[in-house]
Amino acid sequence: MEELRPSGPGIAALLPPGLHAIYQECRRLYSDQPNPLQVTAIVKYWLGGPDPLDYISMYRNPGSPTQDVPEHWHYVSFGLSDLYGDNRVHEFTGLEGPSGFGFELTFRLRRETGETAPPTWPAELMQGLARYVFQSENTLCSGDHVSWHSPLDNSESRIQHMLLTEDPQLQPVHTPFGTVAFLQIVGVCTEELQAAQQWNGQGILELLRTVPVYQLPDSESVLNISAGGSWLITDMRRGETIFESDPHLQERVDKGIETDGSNLSGVSAKCAWVDLSRPPEDEEDSRSIYLEMQPRRLSDKDTEQIREVLRRGLEMNTKPILPPISSQKPQQQNGMNHDRASLVQSVGHFQSKQTERTRKDSLESESSTAIVPHELIRTRQLESVHLKFNQESGTLIPLSLRGRLLHGRHFTYKSITGDTAITFVSTGVEGAFATEEHPYAAHGPWLQILLNEEFVEKMLEDLEDLTSPEEVKLPKEYSWPEKKLKITILPESAFDSPLQ
Repeated sequence: MEELRPSGPGIAALLPPGLHAIYQECRRLYSDQPNPLQVTAIVKYWLGGPDPLDYISMYRNPGSPTQDVPEHWHYVSFGLSDLYGDNRVHEFTGLEGPSGFGFELTFRLRRETGETAPPTWPAELMQGLARYVFQSENTLCSGDHVSWHSPLDNSESRIQHMLLTEDPQLQPVHTPFGTVAFLQIVGVCTEELQAAQQWNGQGILELLRTVPVYQLPDSESVLNISAGGSWLITDMRRGETIFESDPHLQERVDKGIETDGSNLSGVSAKCAWVDLSRPPEDEEDSRSIYLEMQPRRLSDKDTEQIREVLRRGLEMNTKPILPPISSQKPQQQNGMNHDRASLVQSVGHFQSKQTERTRKDSLESESSTAIVPHELIRTRQLESVHLKFNQESGTLIPLSLRGRLLHGRHFTYKSITGDTAITFVSTGVEGAFATEEHPYAAHGPWLQILLNEEFVEKMLEDLEDLTSPEEVKLPKEYSWPEKKLKITILPESAFDSPLQ
């Protein structure tokens, strides 16, 4: 990528319609900056380049002292939506639906004193998220979170993860190729990310908007800066989490979890499962799925259904229903190549780019009526299973049990290294193929485990040490012989080799 300044507004008539529509919205907000600095992809993605975003514009925003909003840099992406309308990047699907993926990314970074030009590292951050979206075809939504596990600017900052929300100033635009919304990246600390996972992203965003953290001297006044302010400005120098600033906030989060449960219904993860019901020499043993000695893939319909299970993250689940297993011929699913090591994503990141689907139907799906061989749709009941997770995935098990299953919901782990999927199901979830009579059931590499409330409470007691993962020595095994269930938390290196 390289920096450049676009030519003057006289070229507007020559701009592709989708690009022009976004420029117009930016000019509405920044009429005094018709030619902002831009970072542009040297070789465009549609010409084989590595960067999906054609451009990232960078504006100087004066903030709003009356709203305690500091001066900051405002970054806007161009490329997740359909800029051209000629199918070179996105398939044109009509005027009424989303343009491309239906959104562009923005980012607001507090301007440092004396800073005359915007840092360019946020552009690479946005390109990294865009690469994830393009490679996985999983869209992002307000309230989602991204585990990044590294300071966003590669410094020593505590801001190492992201939440996503609607941009407070840029309004959705209607282009000739569909609608484009603006989704803002908000940098957060690890403790704030974990609270969003345990409760919901929207609740933590609201706390970030309102909790005072420090004061910033201004030429005319003193700004009481919160962790993000009403516009959720990211400050890479913020050294306190909202919970350190106000320890009572944890009580609000705990009460929210108890009352609402968690909105996180699934993550991508490093995980695997083994069928202990059959001897190892059985060629149909599920171990062959994990070892990938006999590749068995999820059908594209099953993959879509799992993605639909994982999509729900913005709103509370009012219909705890799993989609029915249907019959479709197997097809290799899209790869999920991430720019950081883990990138455990919240719900909403596994949505297939199909315009006929919306977030409202995310937990329901129509069965296919295609006729296929019986062995492709056979669901097996298992007597005993062994689940394997890396440490980060394992620490989310108590969350899934307390925040999801005890509220009559479900939680899914989707492997980032293969087709394996593990769904924990409560007895109140309809449509699951795991039942009280057969609580462990598999459809290909998709395993469902039905857990009643009594067993969930028992598991929470036994898994208590996972709430302090730094004290857990790996590998760590938990076993419930009477339930024929075993869970092992393994180090990251164990998932580097398929033979572990």
